[in-house]
Amino acid sequence: MAAAELYSKYARVWLPDAAEVWKSAELTKDYTPGDQTLSLQLEDGTKVEHKIDPRTNNLPPLRNPDILVGENDLTALSYLHEPAVLHNLKVRFIDSRLIYTYCGIVLVAINPYERLPIYDAAIINAYSGQNMGDMDPHIFAVAEEAYKQMARDERNQSIIVSGESGAGKTVSAKYAMRYFATVSSSGEANVEERVLASSPIMEALGNAKTTRNDNSSRFGKYIEIGFDTKYCITGANMRTYLLEKSRVVFQAHSERNYHIFYQLCASSHLPEFKAFRLGCADDFHCTNQGQSPVIDGVDDAKEMCNTRRSFSLLGIGESDQMEIYQILSAILHLSNVEVKDQSADRCSIKDDVHLMVFCDLMGVPCEEMAHWLCHRKLKTTTETFVKPVPKINAIYGRDALAKHIYARLFSWIVDSINSALKSTVKQHSFIGVLDIYGFETFDINSFEQFCINYANEKLQQQFNLHVFKLEQEEYMKEEIPWTLIDFYDNQPCINLIEAKLGVLDLLDEECKMPKGSDETWAQKLYNTLLKQNAHFEKPRLSNRAFIIHHFADKVEYQCVGFLEKNKDTVNEEQINVLKKSKFDLLLKLFEDDEKAANSSNKLTSSIGRAGSAKKDTKKTVGLQFRQSLHLLMETLNATTPHYVRCIKPNDHKAPFTLDPVRAVQQLRACGILETIRISAAGFPSRWTYQEFFSRYRVLMKQKDLLPDRKQACKNLLEKLIKDQGKYQFGKNKIFFRAGQVAFLEKLRSDKLRMACVSIQKTIRCWLARKKYLRMRESAITIQKHVRGHQARCYAKFLLQTRAAIIIQRNVRMWSKRKLYQQQRSAAITVQCFWRAHMARKQYHKLMYEKKAIVIQKWVKGWLARQHYKRILAAIILLQSCVRRMRAKRELKKLKVEARSVEHFKKLNIGMENKILQLQHKINEQQKENRELSEKLSVTEKAQTMEIERQSSEIENLRRSEQETRAKAERLPSLLEQLSFLQHELENTRREKEDLEEQTKVYKEQTEQVSHELNTKNNLLKNDVDELNKQIVEQAQQLTEIQTNAENTKQLEQDLTEERSRYQSLLSEHLHLEERHRDLKEQMDLNTTQTAVDLPVLLKLQRRVKELEQEKQSLWQQLDKREEDQQEKAKRQELESENKKLKQDLNELRKSLTNENSDLVPPAPGSLPYKVLLEQLNSSTEELEMRKEEVLLLRSHLVRQEALKHKDKRKSTDIHTLNEDGELWLAYEGLKETNRLLEYQMHEQERVHNERYMKLVEEMNKLKDEKEQQQQMLAQSLLLPEDARIEASLKLEITRLTRENLELLEQQEKQDKTIRKLKKQLKLYMKKVEDFEVVSPPGRAVNITRKEKEYQGMLEYKQGDESRLLKNLVIDLKPRGVAVSFTPGLPAYIIFMCVRYADIVNDDQRVSTLLNSTISSIKGVIKRRGNDFEVVSFWLANTCRLMHCLKQYSGDEVFMVHNTAKQNEHCLTNFELSEYQQVFGDLAIQIYRQLIKCMEDILQHLIVSSMLENETIQGVLGSKPTGLRKRSTSFSEEGAVTMEVLLQRLGLFHTTMSQHGMDSDLIKQVVKQQFYIICAVTLNHLLLRKDMCSWGKGLQIRYNVWQLEEWLAERELTDCGAKETLEPLIQAAQLLQIKKKTEADAQAICNMCTGLTTAQIVKVLTLYTPVIEFEERVSPSFITTIKNLLKDRAESSTLMMDAKKIFTVTLPFTPSSVALDTVQIPSSLNLGFLTRI
Repeated sequence: MAAAELYSKYARVWLPDAAEVWKSAELTKDYTPGDQTLSLQLEDGTKVEHKIDPRTNNLPPLRNPDILVGENDLTALSYLHEPAVLHNLKVRFIDSRLIYTYCGIVLVAINPYERLPIYDAAIINAYSGQNMGDMDPHIFAVAEEAYKQMARDERNQSIIVSGESGAGKTVSAKYAMRYFATVSSSGEANVEERVLASSPIMEALGNAKTTRNDNSSRFGKYIEIGFDTKYCITGANMRTYLLEKSRVVFQAHSERNYHIFYQLCASSHLPEFKAFRLGCADDFHCTNQGQSPVIDGVDDAKEMCNTRRSFSLLGIGESDQMEIYQILSAILHLSNVEVKDQSADRCSIKDDVHLMVFCDLMGVPCEEMAHWLCHRKLKTTTETFVKPVPKINAIYGRDALAKHIYARLFSWIVDSINSALKSTVKQHSFIGVLDIYGFETFDINSFEQFCINYANEKLQQQFNLHVFKLEQEEYMKEEIPWTLIDFYDNQPCINLIEAKLGVLDLLDEECKMPKGSDETWAQKLYNTLLKQNAHFEKPRLSNRAFIIHHFADKVEYQCVGFLEKNKDTVNEEQINVLKKSKFDLLLKLFEDDEKAANSSNKLTSSIGRAGSAKKDTKKTVGLQFRQSLHLLMETLNATTPHYVRCIKPNDHKAPFTLDPVRAVQQLRACGILETIRISAAGFPSRWTYQEFFSRYRVLMKQKDLLPDRKQACKNLLEKLIKDQGKYQFGKNKIFFRAGQVAFLEKLRSDKLRMACVSIQKTIRCWLARKKYLRMRESAITIQKHVRGHQARCYAKFLLQTRAAIIIQRNVRMWSKRKLYQQQRSAAITVQCFWRAHMARKQYHKLMYEKKAIVIQKWVKGWLARQHYKRILAAIILLQSCVRRMRAKRELKKLKVEARSVEHFKKLNIGMENKILQLQHKINEQQKENRELSEKLSVTEKAQTMEIERQSSEIENLRRSEQETRAKAERLPSLLEQLSFLQHELENTRREKEDLEEQTKVYKEQTEQVSHELNTKNNLLKNDVDELNKQIVEQAQQLTEIQTNAENTKQLEQDLTEERSRYQSLLSEHLHLEERHRDLKEQMDLNTTQTAVDLPVLLKLQRRVKELEQEKQSLWQQLDKREEDQQEKAKRQELESENKKLKQDLNELRKSLTNENSDLVPPAPGSLPYKVLLEQLNSSTEELEMRKEEVLLLRSHLVRQEALKHKDKRKSTDIHTLNEDGELWLAYEGLKETNRLLEYQMHEQERVHNERYMKLVEEMNKLKDEKEQQQQMLAQSLLLPEDARIEASLKLEITRLTRENLELLEQQEKQDKTIRKLKKQLKLYMKKVEDFEVVSPPGRAVNITRKEKEYQGMLEYKQGDESRLLKNLVIDLKPRGVAVSFTPGLPAYIIFMCVRYADIVNDDQRVSTLLNSTISSIKGVIKRRGNDFEVVSFWLANTCRLMHCLKQYSGDEVFMVHNTAKQNEHCLTNFELSEYQQVFGDLAIQIYRQLIKCMEDILQHLIVSSMLENETIQGVLGSKPTGLRKRSTSFSEEGAVTMEVLLQRLGLFHTTMSQHGMDSDLIKQVVKQQFYIICAVTLNHLLLRKDMCSWGKGLQIRYNVWQLEEWLAERELTDCGAKETLEPLIQAAQLLQIKKKTEADAQAICNMCTGLTTAQIVKVLTLYTPVIEFEERVSPSFITTIKNLLKDRAESSTLMMDAKKIFTVTLPFTPSSVALDTVQIPSSLNLGFLTRI
């Protein structure tokens, strides 16, 4: 393939640029070989001419196609060179905000200078167990790969993290360790926490603020995390390298000392630090030199608390911590010690406060320390001299002492951390994390930079060898021919540094010289190395510096200070003074020096050269570093390395800002470009045959498509690329040289472009023809409509003419008819008035005659009545006179008779009383006669007066009659005059009436109008008032509804939160129980062993005590929650009853308030009358029933009494009435019944009176309440609205609480009586059964055998519980039981045994059986908790046993659905409600285990089936994969498809259904399954850039539809599972929807309600086009989305919580299986149980 084919018009290239390093340009014309320039156009439109070097003829590097830009792996790029790498990193970092990118085996991490939500536990779980190429690049992916290879290959691993200061090395290493601590659960307690706790301590003591980084690590460290055989963390070990001790005494401007000093100063106010006499950081010389004591966003006091907490977590006690802080405080005070000049070579320290504090803290004498700070001891072979030192040397000695103390303290703390992290468990393997400084070059480079760059040379050599090895292994694996790849070997540079007579060797030799100096050492370097090694160079203008050509760059080192830093000397006398201290920790710091000194003394005494040997034994810093580096390299070479290269994007710490110049420097320095060069030298682009065929099948013709895809790909490549060396065919992949994929992409895009042109041509032709046909049809339509319009206009003219004629005719007719109507109405009016006048005249005449007749009638009647009254009075008077005369005569006769009968008195004395009585009666009659006579006289007088008055009236009438006769004669003339006057009067009256009528009509009209207006106004006012009232009422109702809805929602939310909190506490409690049990077992095992580890035993005992305390506290919490739940249930029941009573009461109140008066009793037909009538009817019916029963009983009693008295005979007369005595018996029976009936009547009357009194009391109460409410209403109307509502609420609350208490008391009384009655009923039933069983003896009869009836119990012997549970629980295989027998059979059998223990009234047996059952089920779940079938089986049986305990508890709530036979099987003696709760908790535990088991099974199926498998073929494209092999998205043998996932879900559902699990519980499990599918799929979608495309969104939608169809087939659409898939559906829609305008952004915000803002932005950021015709989402569109969603109140987490388990509810589901029908199979080996 010639260059002319690639460098054609519109091809894009990279041009060098001073500011941006590389700039993109496009060719404006084709390049032909031999051209001296390239015609280019920059992206800003500028046209340039690029000159081509004629000697090399090198063309500018080509730019990759846009479809390859933004790849996860840099090696997947077609053109592998520096500008392509830089551009790809820039696009990912700035546009996509992705900080991680693969470069072959290297992970490139760019520091974002911003906290990102990509490190939480959900993301760790998402990366756990995944292949490295399947997920987006991440530090967790590297950690997972290391962990997986350690477990798979049984080989130790190492993660090498390197980079500049501020690039994020420490953070990356920290996240890697966090990943290991999370994914590997250890056997020992808190090992992961202790491993992670070492980071804050090392950061406080070894990190500092520099100009490049606020938390720069000033030392290198290698942490080995140990794992056991189960790959759980057992401990850790740390090695440190080259601590920057000079920072303790010196900091540059804007830098800080180590963090621990500032943390101490910030905590100096604490009481425990008062003795250290600290102040602020500005008060000490070693913390104020950088003039930057504060870091933005960092609270040093808070960080001090974290450091102390970490110390405590690692087992370093409070006393040891205070000793560490004491030494650090002493170093602070030592830096403030002031040295004063005495002369040029002498100095002194007098009365220095800080020195006194230092000596006091160190426990050393102040004078001696002051002396040796200003003097030094010189030793010769014969004598020892003490020599004063000048001020500058004294200051150097003071600083050297501070550095030495800090270094020794740092080493001691590292050793303490290692001992704390050391485990008793044997380490099987380890993963090392190396956090080491990257290549450094500054303006002034010294000994530290030299050592750092030396270490990076060694690491780069190891890296190059490893990359080369992996590259060649890949070629050998694919069996393709390869040649040796040439790569840069930096062994000469390493030899220059570490070989014999190298830089370090000469430095150590110079340090041994008595008068060695930096200048002499530099001359030795020039003389020895300048001509011998090409990597060594001397600067032109300096004799105290040298240049080394490192792999990354040339670095100039200044020789000043090399010797001093290499020797690292300190005054031995100062150390001896410190060794005399009584401070224990200080003595421990220098123990190693004493041991080394003692060993050297022994060695020198044997040889005889004490002085020289002592000098030789002290190692230089360079030698120590070289040895430790060699040890590190040996460790790394023995492990499988994984590389993380951290890049610092800019020097200003600006978030997501990339400086190209700084980035390229670091890419060159960290070996990324070397990796690219090695990859580019071979075959960087690699495609599987299936991927290549799917991508480039458009370049094939129909005849080229073969069944053998591999051969088809070979044929195509042979046609397209003529040079066979540009590609190689491997076993599974096709390997391409650099640039070949871009060439293929160009051919593919050209082919697709030509296809698009053909499609466009055809479509444009079709559109033009369609437009022509549409125009022709439109012209015809217009003509048709115009002609129609003209015809309609002519028809309209004809119609108008005809209409005019008809109108004229009708108008003429109307005028004539109107004239006729006027004449006719005038004639009718005249006739009407005349006829009315004649009628009125006739009417007046008739009225006159009728009135005269009426007067005559009344006068004649009055005269006749007067005559009748006079005759009647005379007759009555005559009769009274006659009767008086007769009465007097009779009286005389009676007197005579009385005198003649006095002799009868003697004969009959007893008659006197009668006579007296009669006399008394006579006297009374006489009195009455007198009174009557008086009345008669009064009436006579009145009659006489009346007669006189009537006679006078008669005379007056006679006179008036005469007068009327006289006037009657004058009457005709007067009548004539009267008629004339009346006629005139009528005329005037008529006129007046007309006027009055007119005024009246006018008034009426005006009044009517005003009245109508007033009525309308009043109606409007009333309507307004009513509307206002309705509005107020509706507002109140709405507020009440809203408050009620909010309250209900809040209550539901609180209930779910409480339930989830309870279930989580329950699971934690059970987990702690298991751990407690395991610890006990371990303790038991440890006690049996001979050698007991006492510290471990004490730790375990302490842990057991803590667990027991936690267990007790959890039990207390559980008890409280149970009590709260019971109280809630009772409260809810009472509230429901209260609501019913309130409704009844409200009905009564409404009916009462509808009455007119309070005092009037309820009227018939009213609601209270009906209620009372219903109560009275019910009481009368009950009374009638009681009457009948009493009559029956009494008749029976009478019959018995009659039988008793049958043989008795009495001598009274009444007994002789009947010889047999039947009459007497009947009489006695009648009397008895009368007596009983009388008693019954009295009793009924009493009961009736009591009921009546109660009703009266209730009525009075209601009246009182009504009055109170009226009063309250009247009072509340006076109050403001808020106070009115509060008052009404208080009143209602007090009333309801009172009613609740009363109802509660009544319920308790009823419960007690029900319990008593139940017990009595059971006793009576038992007696009846016993009585029925005992039959009277009789003659022998034939006995027929009946079918045996069982009572639903299983009899077992005491002690058989373990045997029963072993066969029924422990050894039971669920599969056979589920298929062959009744679902829930073990639960039924256990409950039937419980029934037997209940019948025999053995509480010990009941508790033993149930507790053993619980422990056995827990044991099975613990042993076989990973078996879904076992867990499902015991979840179903546990729920069934809990439901049986409820169903047969005797509680009416649970007995509603029972049959009569099932009610007979209820428990009789024991209340097992507590065990119901215990079994409910056990069911919740098993449910959570079921979900975990199901999650483990589904975890590896979800991603493959939902994301990777391509169900709809041809929708998705494919892209190159690079070195990191990602999972293929094409169907292969053994691939997990959607059908596999659906089959697994169906298997779960079938298993649960076969086990008889409740349908509600199955629905909750299915909902949890679908939530897991949604969470795992969405989390992987958010972490995989290659999955965020339009085609993948379509694929997800199709897979979700299949899940919904699965739900519909099993009738589970109402279980809530579909709603859990909503976030995934919205994410799929987000991938497919248009993403350009603001309207699109608004539509996305409205659609994606189930996604968080972070998730929406992440999906849009990751959206990657798979084909050329798709477009990326612009940053401005993402910014618009962020602005629209900024007001959303939601969590900022990126991932869905895949470990979330919904709260489970266990609703009661009664069983229809009768216990007496349960059969026990013989296969269960339960023959020792007997059915009763």
